[in-house]
Parts: sequence; structure tokens; C-alpha cells
Amino acid sequence: MRASTRVIWTVSVLMLAAVSDAIFPLPFLPFLPGFNNVHDHDDVEVAKPVVTGGKAGGKRRSGGALEAQTNWPGKWELFLENSGVSAMHAGLMPLINQVQFYDATIWRISKIKLPPGVPCHVVNAKTNKIDCWAHSVLIDVNNGAIKPLSLATDTWCSSGGLTVNGTMVSTGGYGGGANTARYLAACPNCQWHEYPQALAAKRWYSTQATLPDGKFFIIGGRDAMNYEYIPEEGQNNKKIYDSLLLKQTDDPEENNLYPFVWLNTDGNLFIFANNRSILLSPKTNQVIKEFPQLPGGSRNYPGSGSSALLPIHLYMKNPKVIPAEVLVCGGTRHDAYYRASKKVFEPALQDCARIRINSAKPRWKIETMPTPRVMSDTVILPNGDILLVNGGKRGCSGWGYGKDPNFAPTLYKPRAARGKRFRELAATNIPRMYHSVAIAIPDGKVLVAGSNTNDGYKYNVEFPTELRVEKFSPPYLDPALATLRPKIATSPKQIRYGQNFNVKVNLNQKDVTKQSLKLTMLAPSFTTHSISMNMRMLLLGVGGVNPAGGASFEIQTVAPPSGNVAPPGYYLLFAVYKGVPSTGEWIQIV
Repeated sequence: MRASTRVIWTVSVLMLAAVSDAIFPLPFLPFLPGFNNVHDHDDVEVAKPVVTGGKAGGKRRSGGALEAQTNWPGKWELFLENSGVSAMHAGLMPLINQVQFYDATIWRISKIKLPPGVPCHVVNAKTNKIDCWAHSVLIDVNNGAIKPLSLATDTWCSSGGLTVNGTMVSTGGYGGGANTARYLAACPNCQWHEYPQALAAKRWYSTQATLPDGKFFIIGGRDAMNYEYIPEEGQNNKKIYDSLLLKQTDDPEENNLYPFVWLNTDGNLFIFANNRSILLSPKTNQVIKEFPQLPGGSRNYPGSGSSALLPIHLYMKNPKVIPAEVLVCGGTRHDAYYRASKKVFEPALQDCARIRINSAKPRWKIETMPTPRVMSDTVILPNGDILLVNGGKRGCSGWGYGKDPNFAPTLYKPRAARGKRFRELAATNIPRMYHSVAIAIPDGKVLVAGSNTNDGYKYNVEFPTELRVEKFSPPYLDPALATLRPKIATSPKQIRYGQNFNVKVNLNQKDVTKQSLKLTMLAPSFTTHSISMNMRMLLLGVGGVNPAGGASFEIQTVAPPSGNVAPPGYYLLFAVYKGVPSTGEWIQIV
């Protein structure tokens, strides 16, 4: 088609579309001439790349406080030489401050045996084949103590989340584990309880999301273009719901496994698969909104970008519609998996895109990261900043399909001015490729583990099975800022929706106001395959900050208004002074 003809044809079509959205609804637009270029999308805004490498801080928007200034790039430390199992999956357990790592039982091997008195798993009763290796461990995030646990069903590429009382619920997996729901309570001596027929469909590479009432939704998985609701412990679900989104986004490379799912502040579910997204009502199971397509490539497994629901800003009195914004970073071109199978490892995507999902006219706003990223993890830090860590710069997810490790994490400040949000930080020397994890822990550091691009535990290869565990200290833990770090002296253990409550903080500073001293609540994530399920941060409204004797202050605040905004369960409560967070204290919404 000649250029002049193409322009006339495109303008004519768009004029018709302007008259009636029914003629050419939004999903049709990518098929118009020229719509392969992101600059041609009316629903996509592209920012010029600007990367800051110097001082972090400056005034935040949205009424935020002036942050403390530091050039410190963060610090890596080796926490453990041997985690026992390769950390394919990770979740922080409330109250006991232990992280749960588990891998895949199909390999019948790890680096830690089951403890004495724990019976070996019978793999084959006819041949008496047994497996005496542990495939699940609890690791104390403070002292590194390891407790091996027994798992019978295969957890390979599974999903998970926490109940209201802090019990971990692991779902799906491979083979006989695909229909399984597993439960591990948050107590020092608890063991896994497994229910192999709990799910109606096989869930391998699926995503689990917490609903406003604390129950769970699970969607997708290989050959599972549907979703269901996880039943109560010990019960079996039989009902599934078809997902048109998954059917329409399933391409020759799949690219829609482990979809991103975020609970919107209106109680509906934002679901992103491949390059498209919808808003689904869990009450009616109807799609109530379709968002613009995100151009550039694939974002879900094996394309494996990463995502976060940006921190939700709350007030003492909240508006009827509470804004919510989703971030999606990195990924690959759509055919990256096929090309990697031919030993062609294409550069990963280098963009981050944001969309306000409660806007009347939502549109993607695209920024450029310092480096390309695939298989990275997105971690919300206690002060509301975002850490992008792990992964590679070329290829995609899969056995040996990723190359060029991305050793340096990137700090993203979502409330800074556009063009000043990215900053590269200190690099690790350990490659963290496929099957790596990263989670925020109570002391403000980030626990980083895993990396296994091999089908089993293998060490004499390009990227050996990784058992070392690191901690990364973000810039706010600069020793020069230590005097700015608050300490929570007293806080409630439980709160109810809309409840006013006070938090007492020790802080030896003079300039302490409600503009400089904030409170955040962070829901711990279940992290695997570059997806941080149920990760959620609330920036609480502050009514006042009053002196409380000595070097202490009392912060007046209010609990989130509903389960739509914050599902019931455990959160880490942080006090943040000029961008420097305290150690987190567990608080439960009941």
C-alpha cells in the first residue's frame, strides 16, 4: 500500500471511529496501518529516556516530603552460602519472620536432607523408590537458621498467597501437584498439609490473587484458559470460568502464563496477559473494562517482564474513587522463546509503562529504563520506592534461554518527576537468572536468592544452580542516614477498617511534622518467575504528628477504608522519616 493511500485510508477509518466507538472498538486499533509503532498510539505516551546517577531525593509530588540526600548506591552482603533448596518460590511468613523457599519435587534432589524422624516421601510404592531430600525450607531472615520441611506433591512453577491468619496457601504445580492446594501455618513447628484434588483445573504457571474478603482467585496455567476460586481448606472446587482474555492472548510462544493480577481499589481485578489487560468483576465474573494494548512485545511468561501495583495513597478522608496505578517493566519481543531455542538471544525490552486503571480514559505512559530487563523482580520498598533486580538483558525464560545477567539493580521513584525516576545502584557479582526471587524483609533490606536455568541441580554449567542467599541494602540504609531512621515504639497488633489509631515513634530529630514523617503498610508477596503475587503498599493518611516526650512522637492515622483497598490479613507497618524507613512491625487487618 503506497504511503499516501495508507494515510488517507487511516484518517478515514479514524474519523468513522470518532463518530461511533461501536464501529471500531479499541482492540481493533492495533491493526490499523502504522499502529505497530508505539509513537502512533493515542493511548500510549512515550517519555524521553533520562537516567539519574547522582543524588537521589528532591521534593516528591503529591504533597510528599523533602527526602534525605545520599549518593550511596546500596550494598550487597552474602547472607547464606547454602539455602538447602534452590529458591524457585519465596514468601515471607508473618510474625515468625521466616522466609519460605521451595523448588520442584520432580528432581528428587536438593542440598538438604529431611530431618531425623520425618519420613521420606514414597515416590513409587511398587518399586519402593523414596525421596529423602527436602524441597521446602523455612529460613530465619535474621539469623539464617534453616528448617527443612516435607512436601509430597510437586510444586514446580506454582502460585501462592497468605490467608487472613497468615497461613501460606500454595496452589498448583506440575503433574500430580497441578490440582493441589497446600497449607503451611505461620508457626515454628508447623508442617505442610496438602490436598491434591482441591482445584478444578490443572494450574501450572498460574497466578493467585487475594480478594477483598481474604479469599483467593486463581487464573491461568499451561492449557488452562480459565480461572476459579480456591475453596476452604480441605474442600474441592469443581467450577471453572472461561477467560476470553487468555484465549485471545495465547500465541505460538504462549506469552500469557503467570498473568499479572492486581486487586483494584474498587474490588475488581486488573488482569494483564501478554500485552493486553482487562478489569474483571469477581462478583459477577463479567469483564467491565478493557484497557489499551501495551505495545512493544510480550510481558508474561516466557516473555517474563515484571509488574507492581504502585503504592496506594490514602488520606484521613478518602475520595469515593481511590486512584490506582499499575507498573509493567521489561519483557521480550513476541518470538523471543522460539528464537532462543535456535540460539538467537534477542535484547530484552527496556521500557517501563504505567497506567491509571481508574481513569476515565486510561492510557499507558512509557519510560525507558537504564538497561534492558527480562526475568527481573519488582520489589516495593518500605518507603514506597521500587527496586528492579535480577534477570538478564537478552533472551527469555526457559532452560538456558536467558543470557547476559543484569547484575545492577535499578531504583525507580514513582512519585518523582518524569525523567528523574531511575537510578542504577551497586551491582552484585552473582548472576540471578531464571528462577530467581527477591522480597522485602522487615529490616528494610531485600532478600535475593535462587537462579536455576537447569532442569535439576547442576553446577558445571554456564549458570550453575544457585544456593547462595544475599541481602541488598537500598540507599536509604546509607550509614550516614542512620540518625534519621525512626523506630516504632508502640503500635496496635490489630486494626479494623476505618479505625483511627496512633503509632508512637522514637526519633531524635527536631524537624518532625506530618509532611516529613509518614506511615506505610506493606503486604508481603509470594514471588516466583518474576511475578510478585499480592504485593501491595498503602501510604496511610496522617492526621497529625505530636511530641510524646523525649525523642518520641505520636502519629495519628486511620486504617484503610475497606477490603477493596486492603484485603484483611498481615502487613508490615513502617514509619518513614524523609524517605528513611524504620524496621517493620507486623499489623493485622481483621
